[in-house]
Amino acid sequence: MQAPAKPSNEELRIETLRQFLILDTPPEERFDNLTRAAAAFFRVQIAVVSLVDVNRQWFKSACGLDAKETPRDVSFCGHAILQDDVMVVPNTLLDERFIDNPLVTGEPKIRFYAGAPLKARNGVNVGTLCLIDREAKNLSPADLDMLKDMAKVVVQELEKTPSIRNSL
Repeated sequence: MQAPAKPSNEELRIETLRQFLILDTPPEERFDNLTRAAAAFFRVQIAVVSLVDVNRQWFKSACGLDAKETPRDVSFCGHAILQDDVMVVPNTLLDERFIDNPLVTGEPKIRFYAGAPLKARNGVNVGTLCLIDREAKNLSPADLDMLKDMAKVVVQELEKTPSIRNSL
């Protein structure tokens, strides 16, 4: 298993994430609506708004998954925040980074992953809107565009916090 590297702007990224004042907050319909819509639109079993903290990825919203967080060192989203485009893993069993990942070998038995980075106004990726399925699959170019657009809506919701509007 290949643990994700940390972005070069990690300190600013974590500071930005903390300014959202959202970690460990209760579920909110505005995020749950988005993950339910994503799961239905993309026909996947799981859709998550994942925020990548120092040592964990915490789920603000998860449709089809009971977990509230997982360790960052086994997270797919920790890899996805390292790039600006959607990270797609069509089949985890064919990807050296994930083939022996405990989230692949055990529950939830991830076979497909796609994560669109959640880019804050200051340019740092604080997490992802991600799609997960227990079957390998691919996304069309139109699907990738839709996932990016949905991730932008998640960021708009995150940035509605008054302290964020004034500081970023």
